[in-house]
Amino acid sequence: MRSAAAVLDLSPGAGVVLDGAEWTVERREPHLGRVLLVGADGVRQQVSFRFLASHPGCLPSSRTASAGADRGRQPKTVKDLEKGKLELTRLRMAHLLEVATGFRSGDPLRPGPGEPKPEYDPDATTLTGRRRAKVAELQALDRQQAKLLGLDAVSLHTLIRWETARRQFGLIGCADDRWLRESGGHPKVTEAVREAILAVREETLRGAKVSMRTKDRMIRQYIRETFDPAPEVPSYRTLCRVWKEWFGPGGARQRYARSAELPMKNGHVVIHRPGQVVALDTTILPVMVREGVFGDPVKPHLTIALDTYTHSLVAFRLTLVSDTAVDVAMLLRDVMMPLPMRADWGDELEWPYPGLPAAVVSEFAGHKVAGLPFFTPETVTTDHGSVYRNHHLVEVQRVLGCNIRVWRVQAAAARTADGLYRRRHCRPRGRPGRRRGADRGRDGVPDRHVDRLGIYRLERPN
Repeated sequence: MRSAAAVLDLSPGAGVVLDGAEWTVERREPHLGRVLLVGADGVRQQVSFRFLASHPGCLPSSRTASAGADRGRQPKTVKDLEKGKLELTRLRMAHLLEVATGFRSGDPLRPGPGEPKPEYDPDATTLTGRRRAKVAELQALDRQQAKLLGLDAVSLHTLIRWETARRQFGLIGCADDRWLRESGGHPKVTEAVREAILAVREETLRGAKVSMRTKDRMIRQYIRETFDPAPEVPSYRTLCRVWKEWFGPGGARQRYARSAELPMKNGHVVIHRPGQVVALDTTILPVMVREGVFGDPVKPHLTIALDTYTHSLVAFRLTLVSDTAVDVAMLLRDVMMPLPMRADWGDELEWPYPGLPAAVVSEFAGHKVAGLPFFTPETVTTDHGSVYRNHHLVEVQRVLGCNIRVWRVQAAAARTADGLYRRRHCRPRGRPGRRRGADRGRDGVPDRHVDRLGIYRLERPN
């Protein structure tokens, strides 16, 4: 699986790996959203950008990925340089101008102190002589200082190469490509090494979590046992970098990593309309509430339903104890049923849908309907909680005609909505983390800054 931060290069000539096989991009058609790939045996196939972005086995090729500073990107400019690197580039250009003209500014009408120096006087020396003098000057610098300035490995051929780039590109031609963008090419990752990495990845997913040092030894062992003669294996640092680019940092638990790698029957789901996918999640609110006036304060559980297309909260339920399958089933009922208008709500909160008159909806529901979307969800995504996987909820799934799937990515979106609900409706005015019995000061007098909430007030914060 490709890392979330990785960018797939689809410029002509770039390499793409699909299910372990390497393909080369022959032609790209952005206006049609498709690309033409050519295999090693000459076979061609045309795929869409959406297919490549959603394919779990699509990886950038280690041979052609970011082979140069400008490959598949916009041309390099001075704006790509950081502030410190820009000053070093200008220093390089000053040295080149001194070699070419005898003046660091490049203008004889604006000479610096003591310019031109005898060894750089264009009227008394040749261009090759001035270049040799510049090499000797840079070599006489302190090694540590020269390394900080990026001038510790300058030869005659280096000056010629810099001068050629300066004449062609200007100031940016004097910059080192490593100052612009980090190169991602790995030419030592051959087909054999790629096969070993994928095999070790598959093996480590089924067992306990191991370190990258262990994976490095497993890769080398696989190559020695499988190939004869054994090809050259990249260094440990290169393997670490390739592993992170292909599979991410690997900070998740093993069971979550295994569930993310499970093959999907119909491929990845592209959400394109409201009601297609609804995410469910449960969290404990950071406030204490009472069921009634004389009830004990407890922490309530919030269960929400989030529409992943619009990121809108379509239903929520509060329970004083841990939620059960009945609570989740009632939450799905709230998603499918229209919300009644309350007496203290104004007309602006009434059903505003333009394609369906409010009278039709009110006749269907038997009461005035608030402007909250209601629909029958096609797919319901949850986390690994046992409340979502019991027999009662499976029967509810059959009756409603929707699919309930374990999907950690969409459950994370639901947890984001949890945080939004907390920030809006759960702001205790006292100090955070206060529990039962903490509503009194040290002198026994009740603390007037502690907010005492009832469960009905929390359900209706307005």
